[in-house]
Amino acid sequence: MSDRYTVDDLIYLMERLRDPETGCPWDLEQTFASIVPHTLEEAYEVADTIERADWPHLKDELGDLLLQVIFYSQLGKEQSLFDLHAVVDQLCGKLLRRHPHVFPTGQLRDIAESVGIDQQAVNAQWERIKEQERESKDRSRVLDEVPSTLPAMSRAVKLTKRASKVGFDWDDATGVLDKIEEEIQELREAMQQGDLDSVREELGDLLFVNANLARKLSVDPEQAVRNTNLKFERRFNHVEDRVLASGKDWSEFSLEELDAWWDEAKQIEKSKK
Repeated sequence: MSDRYTVDDLIYLMERLRDPETGCPWDLEQTFASIVPHTLEEAYEVADTIERADWPHLKDELGDLLLQVIFYSQLGKEQSLFDLHAVVDQLCGKLLRRHPHVFPTGQLRDIAESVGIDQQAVNAQWERIKEQERESKDRSRVLDEVPSTLPAMSRAVKLTKRASKVGFDWDDATGVLDKIEEEIQELREAMQQGDLDSVREELGDLLFVNANLARKLSVDPEQAVRNTNLKFERRFNHVEDRVLASGKDWSEFSLEELDAWWDEAKQIEKSKK
């Protein structure tokens, strides 16, 4: 018999944590809503671990994220809504529907000749199937089902992608660039007027259009900014190392001097490519 724990053990463990008589007080206090912030945090920790290629810790972070699914499923079971088995059943059914090129009979265990299809056709087929699923849910609005709790930039991409399905979109990225220039001018005018509310609105418009540009260029804006954050950290740390090595205080250096070390960090990065 294997001495490794299984998913069934994890389900049992969560049942014990939620036992009204002998469970953990913290776990017993939790609700669907109260766990959401932890779920988002765990998802970002998984992303961070992958971006840092910290493979030894990825297993641990994935476990923390899996725990969120187990927790929600236990709450669902207690309220007679669903359990983990129902979650898995619905997921498998959905994936079978959305991959007819892999499962042409629609049955998980059937071994049948796969239907040859390229990546572009797969993406188009995926979107058609998802649209059919949305229609079956009797959604009447184009932007229905775009979660309001998504990070703002990710939601902007999904909103504009959904709108593009009905033809509300630029022909190419050039049109989006023109719109960005228009939004920058409107932001300049708001700044000159000193109207904080208008500045906030125009800056939001500019960020939204940039998310739209990312979509047109097939770039994930969240991922792009995360990469830029990492790049900023690396270069700023180089500048900080130079300041510390000098034995002087930050205030003793001009912006031009600090910027020169920033450029030095950029050159070092380029030389390593």
